Amino acid sequence: MFMITVDEGFDEPLSKMTHRRTDLSDLVALLVSAVWCKNSREFPPGFIFGAATASYQVEGAWNVSDKGESIWDRFVHTNPDAIKNGENGDVAADSYHNWQQDIDIASDIGLHFYRFSLSWPRLLPSGFINNKSEDGKNYYNKLIDGLLAKGIEPVVTLYHWDLPQSIQDLGGWTNPLIADYFADYADYVFNTFGDRVRTWLTINEAISVCDFGYNSGLTAPGIKEPIYGTYLCNKHMLIAHAKAYRIYDRYYRSTQHGKVSFANNLLWIEPLTPADEELAELGLQHSAGRYSHPIYSKKGGWPPSIERFMEDYSRKQGFNISRLPRFTKEEIKLIRGSYDFYAFNHYTTRLIRPAQPGEDTGFWFLTGSPELNAVLVSDPSWPSGASEMMLVYPKGMRRMIAWLRKEYGDLPFFTTENGYSTSGHKLNDPDRIKFIKDYLEQVLLSIWEDGAKVFGYTYWSLIDNFEWTDGYGVKFGLYEVDYNDTSRTRTQRESARYFSDVIRTNLIDCDVTET
Repeated sequence: MFMITVDEGFDEPLSKMTHRRTDLSDLVALLVSAVWCKNSREFPPGFIFGAATASYQVEGAWNVSDKGESIWDRFVHTNPDAIKNGENGDVAADSYHNWQQDIDIASDIGLHFYRFSLSWPRLLPSGFINNKSEDGKNYYNKLIDGLLAKGIEPVVTLYHWDLPQSIQDLGGWTNPLIADYFADYADYVFNTFGDRVRTWLTINEAISVCDFGYNSGLTAPGIKEPIYGTYLCNKHMLIAHAKAYRIYDRYYRSTQHGKVSFANNLLWIEPLTPADEELAELGLQHSAGRYSHPIYSKKGGWPPSIERFMEDYSRKQGFNISRLPRFTKEEIKLIRGSYDFYAFNHYTTRLIRPAQPGEDTGFWFLTGSPELNAVLVSDPSWPSGASEMMLVYPKGMRRMIAWLRKEYGDLPFFTTENGYSTSGHKLNDPDRIKFIKDYLEQVLLSIWEDGAKVFGYTYWSLIDNFEWTDGYGVKFGLYEVDYNDTSRTRTQRESARYFSDVIRTNLIDCDVTET
């Protein structure tokens, strides 16, 4: 029977509620409520759960064998003060040597899939197709085969920020030829691993690389160029993705039967006041839209509102043409429709308002935008974990999905990252458990109440990582990694057990449990 634990104070089986008024209508109402609660907390058949990491953040072995130098290798070695405590990813969690442990952890949790990324310079040490690494290929073959042996699907990202330094020396993502270099790399990867990989993500969080990277200069390659760098990077990443997608579509899909997409980092933006609604919509188009509209809209190209806005803004600045580079008709056609599903990472939300006269807007992506003359702020009631940027507002997840459906239609959606950070030695992590539960609840509301076709959820991250400029002080892992131990011991957190229960039961805990 059902055990009811709701606000009315029922905490005993229905059969023992003799001291309460238990007429038939009350019992029916309670049972209906119980069944509704259970059904509303259950994921649809076939829904998949996984966890993620990224190559530079966990692999280590930065100069093992013939691996080439990445922009993050160069950045942390030449700018140690840019990372908290001068830390780096030279060893990280040493997943290059501990890959079997990572597979065992994923299996113990019961993951349906493990999302990881390939290191471009580990596979192609010079960055180019003429120099292939047998060692790099063997490493990823072992990882992929080991996952499949445990019944875990590999979900593979081609690019998670560790660009070969050799390509950066030629201009990196501001060089239009990078799309061809990336296409060669993608073709090699599909040909090498595609017989066993069914789900591909070409590029992870282009907005983090282009907007945060070039606007701030605080991450690799350490170049601050907010005038053109951001927008050239934006365009070339979309073209690189599209070329990879078209290669898969033309040469591999018919035999490998996989799917390919592009993973966006989506910041949900709400108006601070009703007067700011138009600004909030422009903010969403300036962030999510610039990286989505060219791929997922029916017409392709930049979001029209942003194209017009940037044209006007650039001319007011004294430029003869827009700082937002135009697409040719051929490029629009190339990029439009280059997806099999919509993949997105979502962590947090901000409120937007116009900047006050003379106020520093900072740079776009989490702080504000000089172009929009807007500032992003937070509600003081929103908590955060160890990473103060990642404010917790679960409703933003559902609202983000609803906005995407309004803009681009009823697409299949895949949540490819969502996670919570702690600090210090903390195996009992109730705040992370609450975070997972609250965000999964919003996914369920999107599915059952809104009708969204969300088919998977990925927790970030499987194990503690090198968290970029935060080094090792911020921990997102379901498993703790002891970075003071040369063997990088992994230890299960309570959140891993909770997530395992969600996967096993295919539902999140409700106020109704079976006894």
